[in-house]
Amino acid sequence: MIQSRLPPPHLHCTNLYSIPSLPTLSPPSFSSSSLSSGLRRCRRLSVRVHEDIHFSINPKPKGLKVSCAVSEPLKVMISGAPASGKGTQCEMIVQKHWFGLVHISTGDLLRAEVSSGSEIGNKAKEYMSTGRLVPDEIVIMMVTARISQEDAKEKGWLLDGFPRTFAQAQSLEKLKIRPDVYIVLDVPDQILIDRCIGRRLDPVTGKIYHLNFFPPENEEIKARLVIRSDDTEEKVKSRLEIYKQNAKAILSTYSTIMNKVDGNHSKDEVFKAIDSLLSKVHEEKENRTKLEKSIRASERISNLASSSQDNWRGIPTRLNNIPHSREIRTYFYDDVLQATQRAVNDGRTRLKVEINIPELNPEMDVYRIGTLMELVRVLALSFADDGKHVKVCIQGSMGEGALAGMPLQLAGTRKILEFMDWGDYGAKGTFINIGSIGSKEVEEQDDLFILVAPQNAVGNCIIDDLKAMTDAAGDRPVILVNARLKDLPGSSGIMQTMGREKRLEYAASFESCYFFRLLYYAGTQYPIMGAIRMSYPYRYELYKRVDESFGKEKYIIVSTFSERPTINEINDTFVGKPRSEVKKATGFWGFLSGIL
Repeated sequence: MIQSRLPPPHLHCTNLYSIPSLPTLSPPSFSSSSLSSGLRRCRRLSVRVHEDIHFSINPKPKGLKVSCAVSEPLKVMISGAPASGKGTQCEMIVQKHWFGLVHISTGDLLRAEVSSGSEIGNKAKEYMSTGRLVPDEIVIMMVTARISQEDAKEKGWLLDGFPRTFAQAQSLEKLKIRPDVYIVLDVPDQILIDRCIGRRLDPVTGKIYHLNFFPPENEEIKARLVIRSDDTEEKVKSRLEIYKQNAKAILSTYSTIMNKVDGNHSKDEVFKAIDSLLSKVHEEKENRTKLEKSIRASERISNLASSSQDNWRGIPTRLNNIPHSREIRTYFYDDVLQATQRAVNDGRTRLKVEINIPELNPEMDVYRIGTLMELVRVLALSFADDGKHVKVCIQGSMGEGALAGMPLQLAGTRKILEFMDWGDYGAKGTFINIGSIGSKEVEEQDDLFILVAPQNAVGNCIIDDLKAMTDAAGDRPVILVNARLKDLPGSSGIMQTMGREKRLEYAASFESCYFFRLLYYAGTQYPIMGAIRMSYPYRYELYKRVDESFGKEKYIIVSTFSERPTINEINDTFVGKPRSEVKKATGFWGFLSGIL
């Protein structure tokens, strides 16, 4: 019975195909894990061009016609211990399977090269004639040359029992020779030993027989059969240990595409499982090809659409006009996404996003939490595109008795996330799950956590739950989006004093991967005087808003800073004072709501 589906490229798991009861495989739906990421990416592209409704997603680009060429041929590697039956299965795949894969065996290649007297064959012969192993360089050269031939390019290839070692696998990776699926025949050790001991070689044809499982066709052949020198029980056990060590080392290279097939059955039953697996892989590869072409077509449409509009250059204008247009929201979603992806790809694990434009400031209007949820959705879907399991977390009610409750800005956000449109392709509940903040929410399958606006409430502190969660997450990325972790006073002022230093130290342990804030006159929210922006891994940029003729405006960069600038540094820059001068009054520039 097939227990699980083929994993997507970035999903670390091992599938086990067991026998006997093999159900008929239905064609893979677009909700399968290996296809959902590409479809979600295609959906996001369509959003930018066609979507006009804030919370509704149209996964099908309007007017988009895609012509799909024939997909690339299948590329297969098959591995197994001595006597696992991979040679037999390779013959059956080539003879019976409709893919027409070219069977490539390093033993056959060596013999053919030596017989032909080629340069590679002569080099190999020097080693073989003295009983030495042929170096990896020569074998890799032969395999590469064979794969490069036209029949293998057109029909695909089946690499039999190679690579055998980690070094060989890495050499193939460097040459960008990688299969679509890595099949491992799984057979118990004792069965393998019994198979080897009973094997016999026909010295005339080179064919391998087994006294019990695959006897010779007649007495004449049986009479000339011989026992191979390495088919004794002692040598078989030694070869098994070597195989296991090498297989374990190779696993790190092919773990995401490895599929085990139970080889402890008749050759026909084993082939039935392999046949089903290859059919599934082939269909999914065809669908991925179609998706890639669809994505490229969507990108072309998006580029054509943007060329007919004013392209964004720097910071969008008219940011005090709310609600913001979809173009402005998309600009900031993309800006945040790119910075966050760069930070995660660089191995940063404790990150925070701080973006405070009017549309993303629920403190001014709790109804604006929807825009924040949309930003979170963009981040979650993008990381899910890369095969990551994302947990989106909203803090629950805190405190007890009269102090029980949660910040007003977060009231109902869990329900918003639950009912948001996550697309038609099974993202929510598979690669994306909704949870709360706390150590109990951290599960083994989670790869990344996005925490939505975690904040303290009067008399209650979220820090303890937050710290427990990050401790449980270990080295997995935790991203805070618009967190507010400053202390809020309780009725007795206890929250401001007890443990405050450690709380602030913990809050400061999160590294900014994105920061954007508008600058106003102190105590006002109009007009906008400028903005500060930082996108990982670059410097903080200070912009000044400049009015132009006919009601137009633009933002010009006036300075950059290695660290977040203070109010005084902003004032000095705007009035043209050199940074070396002594700072005097704090001036009249300020941030929103006394953030600094």
